[in-house]
Amino acid sequence: MEPLGTVASLIDTFKRFNVWPDGSGAMGFGDALGSATLYGPGFILELPYASSGAPSPDRAEITQALVHCNDDDYAWPVLSRICKANRWKMMDPDTGRTFG
Repeated sequence: MEPLGTVASLIDTFKRFNVWPDGSGAMGFGDALGSATLYGPGFILELPYASSGAPSPDRAEITQALVHCNDDDYAWPVLSRICKANRWKMMDPDTGRTFG
């Protein structure tokens, strides 16, 4: 897969859409080892990166993200705008359907 960017560049991209890390953890983007966690309107976004043998997490190349929707009415318009602005697609892993 083609990389989406680094953790640092993706945080910069997402902040235009009111999506931010919570500031916890040593790097400021969560306590989960090997994953940066960001919060947006109605969803949580996880950016997995290799936790061992990789460059520092803020420079790790990200090839996919996992989105957990808490409130579809708020989340989908924002997720759609993110995909359109960056020419990305989302895929539902349960059905295989793509969006964006």
